[in-house]
Amino acid sequence: MKRRDLLKGLSVLPLAGGILSGESATGAEVKAVVTNGVKRDLFKELGIRTFINARATLTMMTGSLMQDEVIEAINNSSRRYCMLDELQDKVGAKIAELCHAEAATVTSGAFSAIMLGTAGVLSGNDPAKAAMIPHLEGSGMKTEVIIQKGHNIGYYQAMKNCGVTMVWVETREDLDRAINSKTAMMAFMNCNTNAGQIKHKEWLEVAKKNNIPALIDIAADVPPIENFWKFNDMGFDLVCLSGGKAIRGPQSSGVLMGRKDLIAAARISAAPRGSTIGRGHKVNKEEILGLYVAIEKFIRTGDEEWKFWLKQIAHIENTVKNIKSVKTRIFVPEIANSTPNLEISWDPAILAVTGKEIQERLSKGEPGIELNAGKNNISLVTFIMVPGEEKIVAARIKEELLKV
Repeated sequence: MKRRDLLKGLSVLPLAGGILSGESATGAEVKAVVTNGVKRDLFKELGIRTFINARATLTMMTGSLMQDEVIEAINNSSRRYCMLDELQDKVGAKIAELCHAEAATVTSGAFSAIMLGTAGVLSGNDPAKAAMIPHLEGSGMKTEVIIQKGHNIGYYQAMKNCGVTMVWVETREDLDRAINSKTAMMAFMNCNTNAGQIKHKEWLEVAKKNNIPALIDIAADVPPIENFWKFNDMGFDLVCLSGGKAIRGPQSSGVLMGRKDLIAAARISAAPRGSTIGRGHKVNKEEILGLYVAIEKFIRTGDEEWKFWLKQIAHIENTVKNIKSVKTRIFVPEIANSTPNLEISWDPAILAVTGKEIQERLSKGEPGIELNAGKNNISLVTFIMVPGEEKIVAARIKEELLKV
């Protein structure tokens, strides 16, 4: 689904009432843990606050909820053994085929994919060099990675973990001057595309001209669905993706995909090998298979899920939009986390309450609801909700706004 098509469904959505059936392929049924025949609510037992997530797939909020097919894959695969490398070979080949890449491997998140990809670029197909990372001095490995200053979002630490020096550039002239015999890789953070002067095409042209591998992080940049293969088709040598965002695979999973030789090199630094930097980035068989199922399902059903998210958004919008002075706006972020968002704003002269106050009241309510807040507005997403929760969210927001 192309971005210009993402909001087309808005004009044909039904109005309030009867929008949702409560049944959806995106739903996740909550099943109790049973011990000695006794059902247990472990969150309640341990005193852990749970909430409806209408905010974002933030790691601190445990990401997103896995879909039923993913959970089934995890449960079924947990009952048998296999060889980890064979599993990575077979699943990687399937993901690569789906995503137009030469090869792929499942990692323990996008950060892990960046780190392992960097390690593979440094060591090549040499286990002795891989075992030396991050101690690059005297290793014969290149030591510098070039990145734009506007792409400084902190995740470059994944590359620094490999012992490299980050070289920061702003202009094309800076980039040309920065390239030297120590340059190992050029890294691009897709979510910060608009914060950098050099865009994808020019970045790749320079990389190809100088025979330097180019890595791109697209951690939270699916949907749209075509982003699964867009950057491979574009010519990036390594593409790093999170599995626990809108794809709704295991939160601690990700994908490194791209050139076959670089994926093979990256795997030298990954588990089950035990004397390399990636040993602590172990990913188990259940997560590998769970992520494969999540990607396969998202490519197959993502357009239908998008329509369902819009219906959820519409239900909340129709519930609150007739409150005095309230205005609503549906928008889709341009690059990262490109899912339908609903902004609800109001005139503070009429409704004397701040967005932060509404946010806090909803968070402390029962059930708790987490969303984003501005000065005189709140905003939310629905794609990570369990079907039916949008009705609770709509009713609670309406209740709090009518109290003012």
